[in-house]
Amino acid sequence: MKTASLREAYGKELLNQARKNKNIVALDADLSGSTMSCYLGEEYPDRFFEMGIAEQNMVTTAAGLSLTGKIPFVNSFAVFATGRPYDQIRQGVALPNLNVKIAGSSCGLSDAGDGATHQAIEDMSIMRSIPNMTVISPVDALETRKAVRAMVEYEGPVYLRVSRADLPIITTEEESFEIGKVSKIADGNDITIFANGLMVHKSLQAREELAKIDISVRIINVSTIKPLDVEKIKEYASDVKGIITAEEHSIIGGLGGAIAEALSDELIRIKRVGVQDRFGQSSCDYDKLLEHYGLTTDEIVRKAQELI
Repeated sequence: MKTASLREAYGKELLNQARKNKNIVALDADLSGSTMSCYLGEEYPDRFFEMGIAEQNMVTTAAGLSLTGKIPFVNSFAVFATGRPYDQIRQGVALPNLNVKIAGSSCGLSDAGDGATHQAIEDMSIMRSIPNMTVISPVDALETRKAVRAMVEYEGPVYLRVSRADLPIITTEEESFEIGKVSKIADGNDITIFANGLMVHKSLQAREELAKIDISVRIINVSTIKPLDVEKIKEYASDVKGIITAEEHSIIGGLGGAIAEALSDELIRIKRVGVQDRFGQSSCDYDKLLEHYGLTTDEIVRKAQELI
């Protein structure tokens, strides 16, 4: 299956949108060569602000720019974009509901080599808990580009989490993307898997393995974690024997938590695949790190068998 860089897709689409909309500006915290906001900076240096390693100042500056009619995109690694400026995001952006976009790059365990300090396994939980904040976790490079376009049109604060890894292309150019909507990747009758990001691909692999033992699996891509498409979540959970959530994130407060909350009044069995209550660690091999934390096809298969 063909793979592509989500970071490259993000950076190139941000530049493409900036060419069309003069109000788009970008701010970065000394990581533009990694977040790929450098594309905008190279073509529009007067619309790019290198803020240094000062994320709190960056978010506050973005808030001010939004009040002048600009559409600021704030860029850093996900762990720094959500953790260091939490107070500024809450008080200065979300509370007044300003039109600031936050792009958290190298999310999950994808920054394998830099270890726990650079890996974001709680960012969705942090941002999902903030009122007025929209949270998006695209499945591939194509959906990343569509998400950037949607963010430009959307009025209000948005958090986009972007993997450092090249991920398989699962969607098509023709498929639509709408903030707040889920999409069905594959249909099945026994189990529904709600997943996002890398774990959609892992779920597709698990679906193939489970088909060999006559377990039919439906896969739903939940690229918008907030606002959650509760109506569709309930629909896709109502006619199966159980559901699985799969995410490259802590099982506490992320996609699994959101789905469990949405189905709290339903009699449905739920199994969650994600990082247990642990920090990440360094590894020279991203795949081995995913295996160590149970973010694997085999783990999804095992959970499905437990449900059946």
